[in-house]
Amino acid sequence: MTADNHVSGFVTIAGRPNVGKSTLLNLMIGKKIAIVSDKPQTTRNRITGILTRPGSQIIFLDTPGIHKPQHLLGENMVRVAFSAWLDVDCILFLVDGAAGIGGGDRFIAERLAQTETPVILAVNKVDALERDKVEAVLEEAASLGKFHAVFPISALTGYNVAPLLETITALLPPGPLYYPEGQTSERPENFIIAELVREQILHLTSEEIPHAIAIETMRIEPRAGRDDLIDVEVNIYVERESQKAIIIGKGGSMLKAVGTGARREIEALLGCQVFLSLRVKVKPGWRDHGAFIKQMIYKHDD
Repeated sequence: MTADNHVSGFVTIAGRPNVGKSTLLNLMIGKKIAIVSDKPQTTRNRITGILTRPGSQIIFLDTPGIHKPQHLLGENMVRVAFSAWLDVDCILFLVDGAAGIGGGDRFIAERLAQTETPVILAVNKVDALERDKVEAVLEEAASLGKFHAVFPISALTGYNVAPLLETITALLPPGPLYYPEGQTSERPENFIIAELVREQILHLTSEEIPHAIAIETMRIEPRAGRDDLIDVEVNIYVERESQKAIIIGKGGSMLKAVGTGARREIEALLGCQVFLSLRVKVKPGWRDHGAFIKQMIYKHDD
């Protein structure tokens, strides 16, 4: 600790897709700032979570899962993930203990071995393991490299997350409050609203649909003459007409379900009643259109 008893710094959460990075971030921050689903590659951007406690402030960077890209969007996701390893004070490497250690974990570990930044290994989902198998999984995970510390954790139950945070805090240098107390993310409301809509589509659809959508918040405005109602307009982009039909659903049923679920989350975010308008548009092959990707997906990362 410093003379004024304060440390602060930046911590990247790294790992392959679907190991629980966003779930862990939300748990540590104590608030939902990153969407969560069981679909791989849910996180497309670098999501910033801010944890302020007496004497410390940790700025977490939740990154897209590192994977073999199939299109320009995937290439950008991997680029964002690797770039978040630069100029941070600690890297939190998350693996899925229940699924076991795989080639993706080994690939990331090899890359991490090339950095001088302290790396903490967290073996997630140990609550899903039989007790007599936990030690073997921890040993296999620890063999991936040389780590500052190794923690078995559960992002779902919170098991062992408190001592993990204490170990991270001990690695932080003396520093100021980078963000005001009470602020939990640097992401603007229009970005978070778009993500909340995308989360509902991830939950309600399958096959190619979750990865073929892009969301843009077009308008957030108080209703004229109403202090308790906000109008929100959102565009949902897909690549093909057949995907548009799936998102809309028979008689508009799917779009209604998406809107109902998203509206509840947006109302919790904004703290008031919301009228949510969703429009579905076709943008052929958008995942390989660099300008569109930058405009839609990464416009808040500059």
